[in-house]
Amino acid sequence: MPNSSVPQKANAPIMNAVQDRQTVTSAGKSVSPLIHGVVIQSSVTHEDDRGTLCEIMSPHQPPHPAPLVYVYQFTIRPGRIKGWHIHHLHDDRIFISQGHVKVVLYDNRPDSPTFGCVNEIFRSDHDRTLMVIPAHVFHAHENVGSTEALFISMPTRPYNHADPDVYRLPIDTDQIPYTFTKPRGW
Repeated sequence: MPNSSVPQKANAPIMNAVQDRQTVTSAGKSVSPLIHGVVIQSSVTHEDDRGTLCEIMSPHQPPHPAPLVYVYQFTIRPGRIKGWHIHHLHDDRIFISQGHVKVVLYDNRPDSPTFGCVNEIFRSDHDRTLMVIPAHVFHAHENVGSTEALFISMPTRPYNHADPDVYRLPIDTDQIPYTFTKPRGW
């Protein structure tokens, strides 16, 4: 068995390396089109010697026309996934306050121009954003960081405990063309 610390002579040059594809513009914006109706609005965090202040949603720049009717907080532990789920009666407005997550969206609306489209979006507290996810778009959040991820949710309709507007599929469903994996890097 050859020693891995001893260089081996190659038989032929490697010719099949795959070139990276463009993922962002020179300004840092994603080149992937978003699912129709999805909005990602950046939030500015102001910092001084006392701490920070971050405007989550302002009537001066609303990402969605519906008024605030219900607000709650949720977390996802490191390495865990919440999803797949969908709503029929309301849109989600979800603000990431802390952590690093991967959000995967699947457009399940037959009349949508992006029907069948999958979006994979990384969000973190390094660039806090408010994301609008329309009704009938499946979504799942995976905590890809090492700390608990913290979100503020402001759906366009209050939660109905007697008749929840939440419909779920298993994470490993074959109905959505996406597989959650733990890649080892390249």
